[in-house]
Amino acid sequence: MSTIPELIPVAPHLLTLADHERQAHLDLDANALAYFSGGAADEITLRANQESWGQLQLYPRVLRSVVGGHTRVSLLGRELAHPILLAPVAFQRMAHADGELATALAASMQGAGMVLSTQASMSLETIADAYLAQPQRGPLWFQLYLQHDRAFTQTLIRRAEDAGYEALVLTVDAPCSGARDRERRAGFSLPAGVSAVNLQGLSPFPARPLAAGQSALFDSLMTSAPTWDDIAWLQSVTRLPVLLKGILHEDDARLAQQAGVAGIIVSNHGGRTLDTVPATAAALPRIRAAVGPEFLVLADGGIRRGTDVLKAMALGANAILIGRPVVYGLRNAGAMGVAHILRLLRDELEIAMALSGCATLAEATPALIFPTRPVSR
Repeated sequence: MSTIPELIPVAPHLLTLADHERQAHLDLDANALAYFSGGAADEITLRANQESWGQLQLYPRVLRSVVGGHTRVSLLGRELAHPILLAPVAFQRMAHADGELATALAASMQGAGMVLSTQASMSLETIADAYLAQPQRGPLWFQLYLQHDRAFTQTLIRRAEDAGYEALVLTVDAPCSGARDRERRAGFSLPAGVSAVNLQGLSPFPARPLAAGQSALFDSLMTSAPTWDDIAWLQSVTRLPVLLKGILHEDDARLAQQAGVAGIIVSNHGGRTLDTVPATAAALPRIRAAVGPEFLVLADGGIRRGTDVLKAMALGANAILIGRPVVYGLRNAGAMGVAHILRLLRDELEIAMALSGCATLAEATPALIFPTRPVSR
């Protein structure tokens, strides 16, 4: 029996997301490779993100009819063709000259949702114009870092609203950068012509005179880091739903729910901020149990196969996001490469569903994951 036929020809040796990663690693320069592929410190969480999905075992059912099955899900009142969204990744023009524009065109044509980074290397208006023109597109969201200049942040929010973005995704787990050893060894710097264009006009961070014994981190940079009070402020200055990205602790998930945000994204920033934190696959079921079945929960981190997507849905995610694979596809073949990544993952998800006896993703429940503890008799 054959699998789903290849729909997007890219290169005969690129058959999986891992193939795309290997090829991109050969082609990216050392500077870009350190940025896109590196993690924090010893990269324990970076590795664990991917390994943890593989360690989970599917527990399939057989002889079930899956005729008429589909991958559709609903997010914030919209029906999506499948649960795959593109995570915010900065400075994509380091991977390909067409950058976020190529990514947006591929995502919209494949019906994938897209979250544009604050630190995109192309303007948010350019991306919105290209993405929103496609009738089969998924949702378009804007990822936000609260800047030290709140007036500038508010202007950025207004730009996103006016351009047609449908939600704001506030990253909450990166008030400062992690200890990224790979970047430091590579001497990372942005190449000429690549910048965070949407932050043009932002005033420099105000230098604070430090007294003896004070820390440049705790007593300067972190003085403008967001707190729960800023979540209320953000919701007061936008008409868009707000999601919080970077939740790992159950108590924070409950606080987010109590704050009235539209949803959360279980994420450890791709292992790029604090090392040795839990992998997404480990944190996800605890978060779902904490917030109950109705609250919107997405997940990102280490997803490389359709089986990973199915496992995430079974553990309580309403949808998932992918980041690094998109960059690798972009590097290998521009918009076509990103489209290929998305098609591969969606095809593999359908195969996994069919072979697990799931006609719809609503049938992907925790019972689909093989129990790790012996069953008592």
